[in-house]
Amino acid sequence: MKRLTMSLDDELAEAFEALVRSRGYENRSEAFRDLLRQDLSQVRLREQPGQPCVATLSYVYNHHQRQLAMRLTDLQHEHHELTVATTHAHLDHDHCIETVILRGRTDAVRAFAESVIAQPGVSHGKLHLVPMTAHSAHGHDHLEPATAPPASRRARRTPRAG
Repeated sequence: MKRLTMSLDDELAEAFEALVRSRGYENRSEAFRDLLRQDLSQVRLREQPGQPCVATLSYVYNHHQRQLAMRLTDLQHEHHELTVATTHAHLDHDHCIETVILRGRTDAVRAFAESVIAQPGVSHGKLHLVPMTAHSAHGHDHLEPATAPPASRRARRTPRAG
């Protein structure tokens, strides 16, 4: 592990110390590593839009808006390769919130989220992207291209006779 030394003006150093305390970090190094990881991940998402990510898309919508719930469901079905799960909750008589867990190429996830947020009647949409590596720690790819056949068609078993 490398040790870095840096100088900060008093005001910035005090603000950083306050951040360390308010977030409950054990030390400044842990806080600095988290901030650096977060910034580097945002750079990676911006500079490598074809790389895989996981994301949450949360939005509030007016369920009285004509055909909106059906359009939102249709969008998720049209992008089933990205949509992992959806949670729906009623906020009041007129409004619902949905959070959609997404997984796929960063550019595809972003485009899907933008299409949902742009629907008339959707408000307060927010996408949270997290970069991930294509290969997991156990050595195989979990991000199949949209053109890959579903697992059920890849490995069909032939019934055994007798």
